[in-house]
Amino acid sequence: MELSTLAVFIPACFALNMAPGPNNLLSISNASRYGFAVACSGGLGRLLAFTIMIALAAVGLTAVLHTSEWLFHGIKIVGAAYLFYLAVQLWRAQADSDVDENSAQVGLGRLARQEFLVAIGNPKAILLFTAFLPQFVDHSGAALSQFAQLGAMFLALECIAIGLYCYIGIHARRLFARSSGKRLFNRVCAALLASAASFLLVARRA
Repeated sequence: MELSTLAVFIPACFALNMAPGPNNLLSISNASRYGFAVACSGGLGRLLAFTIMIALAAVGLTAVLHTSEWLFHGIKIVGAAYLFYLAVQLWRAQADSDVDENSAQVGLGRLARQEFLVAIGNPKAILLFTAFLPQFVDHSGAALSQFAQLGAMFLALECIAIGLYCYIGIHARRLFARSSGKRLFNRVCAALLASAASFLLVARRA
């Protein structure tokens, strides 16, 4: 892959990684409640979902989403419903004064599952890979190999984005040290997740 292609791909890709979408908001919330390491580990669920999406885009199966109206709407309704569920849970969450590390460790699988379901339930994210990654593929070469390289770079940059958003969550926890502040922060994050769910409901296929 040429350096000129990478010089365009990497900044554009990282801008997409850093966009404040539902998963990144979830990382902030989880880091503020459970700590940096646990929230970052929970991001593995998101990476798994994105890996599946990239593989689907590489073999052309996402063309089904472009042509199937009912499938697109079905995925986005389920995804939006799950975001609303998370928003309600976060709104009602207890504002504990300290992070329970043991509880956080036990809930690691739950956080990864949350990240996975939020990512996989967004059909616009799936279509993003079919619209974005192919622009950087040289069709005179091995397309699948290039797709794999671009996908791997996307996932690597996504790891950096997860870390940065979790770091923001840690600082948010320090800023809202009191129970009242944590409750306010939880409810702001809940409102943002509910807004993301609302935007997802009105999303249309490109």
